[in-house]
Amino acid sequence: MKISFFGAAGEVTGSQHLIETDALRVLLDCGLFQGRRGETRQKNEQFLCHPKELSGVILSHAHADHCGNLPGLYKAGYRGQIFCTPATQDIAQIMLLDSAHIQREDAKFLQRQLGPDHPPVEPLYDDDDVAGVMDCMQTVPYGVWHGLSKDFRLRFTDAGHILGSAITEMEICEKGDWKRVVFTGDLGRRGLPLLNDPSRVAGCDVLITEATYGNRIHPPTDDIKRHLKRILHAAVERRSKVVIPAFSLGRTQTLIYFLNELFNAGELPSIPVFVDSPLSREITSVYRRHGSVMDIEFQRMLQSDKDPFTFAGLKYVASQAESMALNHRKEPFVVIAASGMCEAGRVVHHLRHSIEDPNNVVVLIGFQAENTLGRKIQDKWRTVRMFDDVIELNAQVESLQGLSAHADAEDFKWWFAGLAADRGVGRAFIVHGEPAAASALAQLLDDVCDEPPTIPKFGESYEV
Repeated sequence: MKISFFGAAGEVTGSQHLIETDALRVLLDCGLFQGRRGETRQKNEQFLCHPKELSGVILSHAHADHCGNLPGLYKAGYRGQIFCTPATQDIAQIMLLDSAHIQREDAKFLQRQLGPDHPPVEPLYDDDDVAGVMDCMQTVPYGVWHGLSKDFRLRFTDAGHILGSAITEMEICEKGDWKRVVFTGDLGRRGLPLLNDPSRVAGCDVLITEATYGNRIHPPTDDIKRHLKRILHAAVERRSKVVIPAFSLGRTQTLIYFLNELFNAGELPSIPVFVDSPLSREITSVYRRHGSVMDIEFQRMLQSDKDPFTFAGLKYVASQAESMALNHRKEPFVVIAASGMCEAGRVVHHLRHSIEDPNNVVVLIGFQAENTLGRKIQDKWRTVRMFDDVIELNAQVESLQGLSAHADAEDFKWWFAGLAADRGVGRAFIVHGEPAAASALAQLLDDVCDEPPTIPKFGESYEV
């Protein structure tokens, strides 16, 4: 059996790992490479896995760096099945249609930059390619073994990362020899709201594990609600606007859930809350449909609260006109809008109309990458550039950490202990991590493995 690493090798985007036997060629994930446009476009246009020759695709979850290039794979000729959980299928459809829209806008932007004499710039894929992907999808519920052939079967268990995310257990036979292969996808954290903790699985011959935060310990989530309560009560007293940039998938739903808990406890002040993101609204509807796979606390809440994603005073903004009208409101209010790093989307307009006023508050609830507008706001620059204007940053800035959906070093230790308690790991490959994180995770994993863990580079292949 051969495993080749065609993405998320030495980096955290473009997840693609190919498993080959004498009889089958199965791709684990097909994510978009993200970063500088010129560098990533070439990577996204090339498929080293030979799409037409694949026997199947296994999708761990619906984040863009894991599912975002499935339409490109379809466009390149793949017509086989794509296996995922039911919730992942529903979220992927929303995320991929949004991605197709972004591809169209990117192509238009590039065409303008290159000029009318340049050959036409095509998007990576379009809505028809997304429709083709959805026709290929076959859902497999958690805990059910499904056979791709007599020599290959898979089972999904809950990864606890986002709704529908899965650890994939595979049993693969080659020349009469059965091997057990485990792919973590993105492993989640313990104790996050809404989601179950990651499922521990038995040891294996081959482990492919992510390492995003293998060298970090996350702050606890316990204080998030307390800080939100403090910020919102102060906003009512000062008659402030509160702008919360949040990713549409996962982070927004968690935030709404926290606010709903405060409302149910009588601790939320009387302040309107607006969710201004069409994508967030659609994804929240998927959360409602798949409540049965969420954690026990969510199930208990449903006994007294039929919809934990709404409460009196919360409104999901539908139209662009409604969104624009928020910028002229004089009363205090909260707006939750994408994107999480403030680089695009409706949140940029809300920030433009809010950050000059020292009474207003910007609440950052996620990681802000270098050189993004969100990072500049987090670092409290005196001025920031928005829509070609230089704007003074006078608003208060609050950074609430602790909501990362990725396992940290302590979570990995706990999960690896489950492997060790069974039979350990024969061979381990560490992917989806920057070099420092991958190296730190290799040290955590070393005692569990028969051989020193391997950190593959892009394009490398290994016989196992």
